[in-house]
This record gives sequence, structure tokens and C-alpha cells, in this order.
Amino acid sequence: MAVNTVSGCIVTYNNMRTIEKTVSTLLEYTKGVDFTLYIQDNDSTDGTPDFVMKAFADDPRVIVTKRGVNDGFGAGHNSVIGMIESDYHVIINPDIEIRSDVISDMVSYMEQNRDIGLLSPRICFPDGRDQILGKRDPKLCYLIASRMRNEASPSDALREYAMLDCDLSKPCDIENATGCFMMIRTDVFKSIGGFDGNYFMYFEDCDITRTVRQDHRAVYYPDTIVYHVWGRESKKNLRLMLVQIKSMFYYFKKWRKYG
Repeated sequence: MAVNTVSGCIVTYNNMRTIEKTVSTLLEYTKGVDFTLYIQDNDSTDGTPDFVMKAFADDPRVIVTKRGVNDGFGAGHNSVIGMIESDYHVIINPDIEIRSDVISDMVSYMEQNRDIGLLSPRICFPDGRDQILGKRDPKLCYLIASRMRNEASPSDALREYAMLDCDLSKPCDIENATGCFMMIRTDVFKSIGGFDGNYFMYFEDCDITRTVRQDHRAVYYPDTIVYHVWGRESKKNLRLMLVQIKSMFYYFKKWRKYG
């Protein structure tokens, strides 16, 4: 039986603090597939790409590209489209950690369910608490609830946005998947042209999920867990908050024809 090929991509920008654990755990635990990891660096100034090149120089699965430009999350991920010839492709944040062979498990599930185009795992904080993440298409009330969130006692709107009103102990169809870690069929990723490059950062994950759903299912798969640091930088940084607002307006303008 042929082994499935999987490509993964991490777009980095000054991620020295987290990148070693992310790459190390991906290489340590990913065993059941033929895996290649692309690190696309968006012009870091802290030495991230040089560190990765040196730290993982002996592992041919790691390919680092210094892009020399910071043109956004989606554009960084799109830069590998011409390089990959895999069965499946994984979008990976530079601040995640895995503790089991989640990539092989996700591939196995997608092999058994050929109508799924995009698969999203359960996302937890490093201490094991579930992250409350949107799984329905964004609405303004959801986004306000998310920004004003109380993790211990989420509002009704946040619960609805994160589908906490549903049984999330088993796989279910979702409208929105988080971009910190998602698996997509490579042919689907290529056919849609990857991410919409009009987003510099934020909402590109909502957008690509919605695009994939036009012809395929997007599914939440809780049997696999990915651990995510999730700094929520837009709450601390005014510039990033403005980037997020710009992306929000673009998203709603683009998709308003669908209601």
C-alpha cells in the first residue's frame, strides 16, 4: 500500500521564541506519512530562518526559504504552491506543538472520507484547556463577543460562534476553521489558488474555509489534538488591531452576496 505524501508549511516572522519546539515536535511525531516541511520566512529580523537552517540542517524533510519580503500570512503560504506535489497539505502556525502523530491520523480520516476537502483538529492551550475558536461563519456580533470574551464563562454569542451548543466530542461539519493548523487536500489548495492574498493577516482562514466549502466539506475532527500558544496579539498591538479591522471589512464585502 502506497504511503501518502504530506507537505506542511510554516510562515515565519520573528518566531525564534517558539519555532524550535514547533518544528521539533512535527518531525518527532510525524511517522506514518512521507512528510516534507517548508519554512517560508517573511523577512524576519531576529535570525529565525538561519536558526532553523542550522538546527535542522541534517534533516532533509525541512526546506527553508528566505522570501525577503513580508507580504502577509496568506501570501507566504501561497509561495509553496509551485513546490508541492503532495496528497495533503498542512497549514501550520509557528507557535504550535503536537504530542502524537496527528498528521497521519488526519490523513487516515480524510482517506476514509473523500468528500472532505479541509480538516480541522481540536485546538488546545499547552496546559490542555480547549481554545474557544469560531467554527461558524463570522458575524459582527460573534466578533465583538470574541474580543470581549470571558474564557471561564463565554457569552451566548461566543458559544454560538464556537459551536459550543453542539456535540463537539465527535466529528462534525463546520463553516470556519482556524488557520493555526488545518489540513487541506493539495489538489483543492492548488485549484482555489491558495489563500486570498488581499488579506495581510486575519480572516484569511475564514475565507479559505468558505471557499473550500463551495465544493467540499470542511470538518472538525476532535480525535486529534494540536496545542497552540495563541498570543492574541491583536488585543495588545494597535497596528495589528487595525490590520484585523481592515481584513474584517474586506471579508464582509467579499462575501456579502452570499448573505
